[in-house]
Amino acid sequence: MKYDDASWHYGSDNFPKDLPDEAGGTHIGMYVAWAALSGLGSAQFEKDCADMLEKLRARQVTPGAFFMAACDGKFIDDDLNDTGQEFTEDYFDMEAGEYIEDYEELFAEDVDSIYEIQDSWSNYDQLKPVLDERLADWRKHAE
Repeated sequence: MKYDDASWHYGSDNFPKDLPDEAGGTHIGMYVAWAALSGLGSAQFEKDCADMLEKLRARQVTPGAFFMAACDGKFIDDDLNDTGQEFTEDYFDMEAGEYIEDYEELFAEDVDSIYEIQDSWSNYDQLKPVLDERLADWRKHAE
């Protein structure tokens, strides 16, 4: 199952023409990087992306750049372990989940589009506690 794809965004009419294609993957990359750094990545993902994950952990690459390079701009269920898949199906779902709402609430006040949000570690550091809290709440209700 494909959760999201950067090309769905940069290929849309809503995507600002003055931004690079990579901006269509920033919101996805923030989530995928968080999932990988939070132990929600699959064993195969960890193996296939070992070099890029090492750079991510060392903050030598930004979350969005990691996502575009390691995942080719595509976020699929095979990237996650079972817990990661279950949480993502509830929280990341573009129609019914709360991820985009949380992302927009946190960052979109000063921009015209979520695609203008910078792919940076400072933005990741703001988002991480929100995601950690959402996962903790989900785990309480999943038991």
